[in-house]
Amino acid sequence: MRIFGKARHRPSADWRLATDRAFTLIGDGRYEDAGELLTRAADLEPWLSESWFNLALLHKFRHDWEQARTAGLRAVALLDKAAGAPDWWNVGIAATALQDWPLARRAWQAYGLRVPDASPSGSVPGEDGRTGPPTGMDLGSAAVRLSPEGEAEVVWGRRLDPARIEVQNIPLPSSGRRWGEVVLHDGVPNGERTTASGHTYPVFDEIELWAPSPVPTWVVLLEAATEADRDALERLAADAGYAAEDWSSSVRLLCRSCSESRMPSDEVEGAPRHDPHDHSVPGHPGPLGHMTSGELWVPERECGLAAPAALVRGLLDGWVADSPDTREWRDLEEVC
Repeated sequence: MRIFGKARHRPSADWRLATDRAFTLIGDGRYEDAGELLTRAADLEPWLSESWFNLALLHKFRHDWEQARTAGLRAVALLDKAAGAPDWWNVGIAATALQDWPLARRAWQAYGLRVPDASPSGSVPGEDGRTGPPTGMDLGSAAVRLSPEGEAEVVWGRRLDPARIEVQNIPLPSSGRRWGEVVLHDGVPNGERTTASGHTYPVFDEIELWAPSPVPTWVVLLEAATEADRDALERLAADAGYAAEDWSSSVRLLCRSCSESRMPSDEVEGAPRHDPHDHSVPGHPGPLGHMTSGELWVPERECGLAAPAALVRGLLDGWVADSPDTREWRDLEEVC
């Protein structure tokens, strides 16, 4: 990624060389060395918004949010365009990370997004529509790639604002994330997921954990005679305010190239049972499997549960008690 000034004049050759070299170093993960070069570029051309945008971007990569906010504000102060500049989006991410809600609202509005004022009666100081988090933007659902630099996992979530998603799947323990956590995410989608209904949703990359969840993740082996038996556990957990997810059918292993492209998230009616982009083992329950062979239902299911320790066994026992001839559980283990 290389950013060059166009608005006022052509930047100097030294600015270009420093910037080009800095982004090469960023690609190699050498942030400190890149920072020295971008600081030099900003000294050479301090009136270019791109000089400060590049520094803000580097600080975002480093998760140095105070510096990202400072550089981002210098960048937007030098902008010529009224709205839609990515400089404002980076300011919004930094402000969200710092919970600087007045600045976050200003950034999203300057970018061109509508941020409704929501001042509910009885709100406490600091939590009204102007000084609290942006609310009421109705951004819908999206997918987020957890731990994108590690064992990446794409899960569904509810967008709280342009930079935060609340995780609604139960992530696998390898991601280090839990159901109900809120993650800060980048602004540019990195892939898409298309549902059976034809709707396409962006996949955003996680930047960092914004708010942890106190609810642990459990894995349990179920014997569920039918899909209806499995569905009953998911409903029971949801009714209690928590979650259960059949990892045997909801998890697919994808290579990086497939994950970052447009992928179907549900099986489309009439399509083959085996997804050519699915690198898991058909018919194998658990994180290494997604599809079953043909229409065959496999009673043994590996299930993720998100529930407090004091409740999880009671949920499972209640599920079995409703139909003891078709349901059983074993090997419950807390994994995250």
